[in-house]
Amino acid sequence: MEQPIKVIVNESINYELEPANLVNLDLIALTNSKYHVLKNDKSFKVNLIKSDFSKRAYLIEVNSNKYHVKILNSIDETIKKIGLSIGISKKSNDIIAPMPGLILSVNVKENQEVKEGEILLILEAMKMENAIESPKNGVVKSINIKVGNTVSKGALMIELA
Repeated sequence: MEQPIKVIVNESINYELEPANLVNLDLIALTNSKYHVLKNDKSFKVNLIKSDFSKRAYLIEVNSNKYHVKILNSIDETIKKIGLSIGISKKSNDIIAPMPGLILSVNVKENQEVKEGEILLILEAMKMENAIESPKNGVVKSINIKVGNTVSKGALMIELA
């Protein structure tokens, strides 16, 4: 038997969806982002406004109401059970290299204000370009890398204040 799919809506409402029920969902794709759903003889217009597949986070609109939807996986559940929070990392001012790689671009300067999610630099690792984002709003205190430099895993790249 398949495990239920755990979903959090608007960071406060938890659902467990049975995979068998999802297979039987009466859903018609109208476009790549618009759908028509029938559930218990009720009609719903669903619009996928924004999706971040890697984070399993979506912004959807259902009958003109917007909802933030997060799909949890087993790793998320384990982190939650042991009392850790992904948000803890947002308190850090240090932007550390998550893996060894080559600095392709640095998109910020010292004393520059940055917003959460803003791309600070591009790190090439394993032939892939990785956009390193700011984990929070802040000001760039120092930049310890240059374009063309290689970094090792754990190296301090940028410090925020």
